[in-house]
Amino acid sequence: GFEDVIGESDAIQKAKEVLRRMAVSESPILLIGETGTGKELFAHAVHRASRRRNGPFVAINVAAFPENLLESELFGYEEGAFTGARKGGKPGLFEFAHGGTLFLDEVEGMSPALQVKLLRVLQEREIMRVGGTSIIPIDVRIVAATNEALERKVREGTFRRDLYYRLNTLPVLIPPLRERPGDIPALVDAILDDLSRKLHRSF
Repeated sequence: GFEDVIGESDAIQKAKEVLRRMAVSESPILLIGETGTGKELFAHAVHRASRRRNGPFVAINVAAFPENLLESELFGYEEGAFTGARKGGKPGLFEFAHGGTLFLDEVEGMSPALQVKLLRVLQEREIMRVGGTSIIPIDVRIVAATNEALERKVREGTFRRDLYYRLNTLPVLIPPLRERPGDIPALVDAILDDLSRKLHRSF
């Protein structure tokens, strides 16, 4: 939740305030920030503050998967869709996140082909498994994150402009720690408290 985001600086308080207001919306949210700024923590906080709080929160780092594997992870697959496919098939993360929130980290790493499929999900709110023939309706709120300037990737032609506009409906910049040095003492205290609890439990 937002109470777990540590920091009293104006920058972090503004980000929390803006995201609290955005949480009640159903529109996609785009979290923009460098690696290590806590984008997944903010995404989870948005989910906890939304009407979907009792639904699942599912997270995936898009850049960590090759294209063919990412497609089956997101959309699932039917039995026999490819060599090694599980008997009976497998639901994807969109299905697992039904009624909740799907967090797509490092969304800039998505291939052009999968960008098209994601755009269709946002427009039609339905998916089709890899190797499948039936349409599966889904109710999922997308929170995406990027550590790169998506506008630049749009200009370079490596990220679809129409998908960018869909994801960029509610953009929020997550400030890096160097821009809020006043939060360092509170963060150090929280880390030390956490380490102390872990050490206490181990003895």
